[in-house]
This record gives sequence, structure tokens and C-alpha cells, in this order.
Amino acid sequence: MELNTFLDQVRIPDKNTKVHKTECSFTFDTAESNDGLYLDLKNYYSFNKEYALLNYKKNGQRVYLHMKKIKTPKQSMEVDKDTAEPPKKKPTVLGIGVPGGFETEGKVEYDVQETNTIVILPEFHTLPLDDPNVPMKIQEAVAAALTAEAPATVEAALQWEEKPKPSKYAKDLLQLNNGIKTPPSGWKCAKCDLTENLWLNLTDGAINCGRYNYGSGKPGNGHALEHYKENGYPLAVKLGTITPDGNGDVYSYAPDEDDAVEDPQLAQHLKHFGINISTLEKTEKTTGEMNLDLNMNYEWSRLQENDKELTRLFGPGYTGMENIGNSCYLASVMQSLFTVPEFAQRYFDASRAIFERSSGDPNADFYVQMAKLADGLLSGRYAVPSSDEKDERHNPIQDGIAPRSFKSLIGKGHAEFSTARQQDALEYLQYLLQLIEREEKKKGEKDSLPSIFTLEFEERVQCSQSNAVRYTNRKDNVLSLPIPTEKASNMEEVKQFKEKLEKLSDDEKRKEPVVRAKVSFSDCLSSLTETETVDDFYSSAINAKTTAFKTTKISKFPKYLIVQMRRFYVDTDWSVKKLDTLVDVPETIDLEPYRAHGPQANEQLLPESSSDAPAAPAFQADESIVAQLLSLGFQKNSIDRAVYHTKNAGVEQATDWLISHMEDMDFNEPLVISAPQKNQGPIMDEEKVAMLMSMGFDRGQSVKALTATDNNIERATEWIFSHMDDMNEAPAAAVQDEGRVEDGPAKYQLVSIISHMGTSTASGHYVAHIKKKGRWALFNDNKVGESADPPRDMGYIYLFQRQ
Repeated sequence: MELNTFLDQVRIPDKNTKVHKTECSFTFDTAESNDGLYLDLKNYYSFNKEYALLNYKKNGQRVYLHMKKIKTPKQSMEVDKDTAEPPKKKPTVLGIGVPGGFETEGKVEYDVQETNTIVILPEFHTLPLDDPNVPMKIQEAVAAALTAEAPATVEAALQWEEKPKPSKYAKDLLQLNNGIKTPPSGWKCAKCDLTENLWLNLTDGAINCGRYNYGSGKPGNGHALEHYKENGYPLAVKLGTITPDGNGDVYSYAPDEDDAVEDPQLAQHLKHFGINISTLEKTEKTTGEMNLDLNMNYEWSRLQENDKELTRLFGPGYTGMENIGNSCYLASVMQSLFTVPEFAQRYFDASRAIFERSSGDPNADFYVQMAKLADGLLSGRYAVPSSDEKDERHNPIQDGIAPRSFKSLIGKGHAEFSTARQQDALEYLQYLLQLIEREEKKKGEKDSLPSIFTLEFEERVQCSQSNAVRYTNRKDNVLSLPIPTEKASNMEEVKQFKEKLEKLSDDEKRKEPVVRAKVSFSDCLSSLTETETVDDFYSSAINAKTTAFKTTKISKFPKYLIVQMRRFYVDTDWSVKKLDTLVDVPETIDLEPYRAHGPQANEQLLPESSSDAPAAPAFQADESIVAQLLSLGFQKNSIDRAVYHTKNAGVEQATDWLISHMEDMDFNEPLVISAPQKNQGPIMDEEKVAMLMSMGFDRGQSVKALTATDNNIERATEWIFSHMDDMNEAPAAAVQDEGRVEDGPAKYQLVSIISHMGTSTASGHYVAHIKKKGRWALFNDNKVGESADPPRDMGYIYLFQRQ
């Protein structure tokens, strides 16, 4: 065959060319699959044999590089115990299987035989690479393709980039000449008996224990942090993590850093206390390694049912998803969504048609990637027992699929979902539904898939003086329920447990079985619909401010109901915390008692807002607070902002605000308080605006979200994430009023539970329990097994289907 006739179908890739050679663009087949991969030498997309033919039929592309790999497990070898192993380098990137990252343990090692050939379609005519008949242009294209980094590998390394930044306190760090010399061993916390998780303060040489590490169970009473608060010495290094090359786990407790940092002069600083780093060996895990353990060795038995022998499940609908780096939130959400028949119909049943009509880069095509993931999860082709891999109990597991291209596409351009950090599963779910809706509008789809989750709330506000009422409706795709811990059925037991803890030592506390508050699901629903008092309500019936009473009910019920238990909340110090409370959610629920019925015949409606609505009074700063802050060296403009946002609470509160907002773009800008215009609606709570802005949102987003949620900080936070794409497109009211909401009976059956393990949505692990064919299954990354005891009382997100 004369290959020179095909040279116009070959392009030599340059450094900007993305060579997609990891897996098929339409499936999760790889070079290790039976037929290998066929790399299009013009566009550099890969296909399995079936879709290589489809690509040829669509584009006429005939020249491919065929890549085939055969793996065989390496034979175990006896290790010479007398031979010292070279020290492992400290990871510089928080990642698994990427350059500079961590190596996974317990995995089978393989010998890989790799074969590459030139293939001409449609005949599948094959030539070896060293065939003298292969033109130079094809040889150069193949050589460049084989040496190019696949986009998945490059993006993984970038996403995992978590190198600590140099601390600004390291360069001129104060080190006291107090005569302290650190011994090479025998370390112990100065304030308790702990002998591990110890941190050496680099200013005074004090050794204290770190904080308790929830995921790894590492002990710690936080005495190193206490030492900082008492003395103000910011930098500490974790003993046991220091290596001869000058690396170590360094932390800065200073409020403007409060994170892992790099100390470029660590060797010099340690020498001050008599430590010669060239003689040190790493004996403890770094914080990064413990974070990795958190993602690899999940030990929370209740949610993962590890204390039971689970029967492994394989076949269609039981495909696991490999954890590609804190991707469990994605896995749990997608496993749950694709248990919904409408999602399977839209993306799995129509997958072949979607692939056939696709054009351009399939890796950047939203519909292609959704169909690819649906095919991977539901076809069953990848839900087969691995021939080599076993779990810790020697049960067969499956490799599952690795959703790299899907994760990359969905997260593209998003500040959080484009990273490899852990994310809130609910935020991801709502963000994905927004993307689906946007893509449907582009395609002109008649039926909105996200609408099957849309419910409508009715809010009724009654003026306390005139008894006139106002009804408003708002849409959402989540029924977010508070957890009223004060209504727990075992309050006395919880109280006794807390009293007992106060009398125990730290070691005894860790061994004591936890008693958790138990709250009924009906109490959570009742809390949502309880009457709420609204102060400073402007009543258009009396043209004055008064008190009002607000109630919320559901006016329209969707086919599929997403319920969130509000386990996470913003504490008074603005930190995110989690309620460790049990809520026994039933498998069947009837929400008809919570249905709204609209205005009643005997009710008087509030008239439209009067033009005489009073303006908000001007803010007057407490001059004594301002004077004290000026004496501390702060600028007048920033002081004005601090005093305003803390409502003249005091010097300490204003100082805390100043320290935590130093990075704000408008920190030293003059304070401008915009009085609300007449007929403009609810008065904005500037303190809540400031709280949202402290979380990373800009002022416009914060104001819009609070306006749309009646100044409710929790709902506003959720609203921002669920309307991220609409922020710069339409006002909040337009976003909420758009589209029609279906309605139906309010009786539901539970079909999915997404549970979270850990203290924060930014860490920990997610798993999903899904009901398929009358039985519950546990989806824990690539481990899929029959569930013996689904954790209905510990879920974070519940998916119900209308009966």
C-alpha cells in the first residue's frame, strides 16, 4: 500500500497539540483493552476499533497509530533485609501517580509489553513502525505523539499542585537565645503526655502537640496552637517529618497565613536548636500524606459497612469509579443521577446517536462526555472482577472507570471544580444541573432534564398589625432541611455523655463511644415550615415598620425530590462546622401535609409598597472604638469598614474583622453606605453581605443572593452555587421566575443516599448507597457491594422518586 497518498491526513503535533492517547474519546477503553487504541494522526483523538471505523466514516480519516499494551503481574521477589533502601523523597505535589506525588501502596506491580504499529482504515492494513515504506512525515508524527504528555496527565499534575508558599515570617524569623537544645529523641509535648504529632516552635524551641487529625485518628490536643496564642510565635515544624534535604512539614499559625508553608531557611533555623538535619530520618507522616491516607484508607466503618462481609456486585449499573484524586464527590453524585431513568434515556440509550452526530473535539463536547460516562457506568463492560486486584479481605474488586475527561470538562473554568481539592457534593450536583440546562438551551431541547428536580416554595408573610398577607413563590432544586438538635429524642442521654466527657482524660475521651443526638425526619420538616418572626418588616398596609410572621410551604412537588440535611453550618467565628447528628430518614415519605394552598378567600392581601417607605437611618460609628484602632496603626478607611460591619460591637471584634479582611480589594477604600431607595424591596443586611464576601464571593453576587433569599445567609450561599452561570446574565428575580414547574403527588420512595465522612465538605470522603432492582448497593469509588445496612440516619443528600 502506497502511504505517500495519505500524507495530507497526517499532522506532526507541536507543543500546543493535545494528544489524547490515554483512552477512547467515546468509551473508557484503553491501550490495555482487547483491541487497544487507535490514535487519529491528524486530530489526535483516540478510539477503540468500533469508533475508529465511525471516525473514518464521518471524517474519512485513514491513518492511525495503533497502541496495544499487555500487562502481566510482576513476580514477587525476596528482599534482602541487610540491604538498606534508599530514602524516599518527600512528595512535593499532593497527588497520586503524578510526577513528584505520592506512590500508592498495596497495588499490584506489572510488567508491560507495549506494541505500536501504523494502521490504515478501513482495511486495518498494519505496518510496523520500522517498516522502510513508512514515510518520514508519518514517522515524525508517531514519534512526537508517543513522547507527548497526554492532557489527562498534564491536567492531573496541575490540579494536584499544592506546594506550600514560603512564609513571609521565615526570612527575619525571631529566634530566642534561651539555651534550648532539642534532643534527637525522647520528644514529648510540654503540656501533656503525647509523644507523637509533635511540633517544634522555631522561635523558642518549645515542643507541643498538634491538633487531633480526625481522619487518621492521630492524637493531638492542639497545644502547639495554644502556644502560638500565648506567645505569638508563628512558625512550627513537625518533628519526624524533617529530611536531610531540608524539607519538613512547617505550619504558620499567623492569621494571615494559617496554613502549611515553606521555610526556605529551615536548616538554619533548626541548627539554632542544635539540630543537624543531615543526620535526621523521616519517621512520621506529613500532613499531606495523612490527607492522602484520608482518601485511600477510609476507616469510617458505619458509612462504608467495612465491618461486614459485603457481596461484591458486577454487571450493568454496578460499575465503580476510580478515585482520581478527591473525586469521590463527583462519583457519588453521578452514580446517583444515573440511577434516574430519565438520565439513562437521555445519555445512555441515545449514546450511539450522540457519538455519531458529534463534531469537533469529542473531549470538549458536553453531550459526548455525558454519554460516555453513562455508557461506562450502565453498560456493564467495565464492571467485571479484576484478574489481579483484591481488597483487604481478598475479595475481587473491579478497576471501574476513571472519569478524567469528564471531570476536566465539567470543572473547566470553575475556581473549585477544576482543582483536585475535595468539594461539596451538593454544590457540584447543583452546578452540574445548571450546566445541563445551559447545554439544553444551546441544543434547543424541548424537555428540560433538570426540571424533574424543580420544586416550588410558597412563602406567606403576614403583617402583625393589619393581618394583611403577601404571597411569593420561589423555585429551587433542593429541599434543604434544618436539623433541630434541640428536639432530639435522647437529649438527656446526650447531656449525660457530655458531662461524662468533661471528667475524662484526652485518651479516655477518644476511647469513649460517642452518643449522638437523634432527631426525627418529621421534626426537620416541621422546622422548615414553622412560623418565623420577621423584625423591621415594612408593611405597605400601615406604611411603617412592624413585626411580621413568615411561613414556608411547598406549592409544587417534582417527580424526583432532592433532600439535603443541613449538616454543615457557619459558626460564629465564620468557620464551617458539621452537626454529628442522626436523622432517621424513612424509605417512604408523604409530604402532602406540607403542601401550600395559596391565598385564601378570607385573607386581605398587602398592597404594593408605598412610595413613602422610610429610608434607613445613617450609621454612626463609635468614636471611642475608632480612636483606639487608630492608635493601633490601622488606616481610617479600613477602621470605618470594620466598625460598620461589626455594628460598633467593640475594639476586639473590629480588630478580628480587620485581620481577616486585609486581603479585600476595597480594604482601604472609603466606606460608602448606600441608602435603600423607595420601593426597592428588602433592606440589605451589610453584615451578611460581608460574611458572604469573606467566603470568596464578590459584592454583586452576595447582594443578589441575599436579595433572592430574604437575607438568609445559608440559603444565599446555596443560591450562589446553584446560579453561578446566571450571575452575569440576569437579575435574581428573572432567574427564579424563569421556566415552568411541574407538579404531582407528594408521596416518595427513597432511591439514593449520599453520605459524607469528615468534619468539613473540603475534606473527608463521600460514598453513595443506591437502591437498584429492590436491593441497596454501596458505591465506594471502585468498590461496589450489596449493602446490608444503608445509613439512612447519617446521609447528607437524599434522592427520592415519586411513588
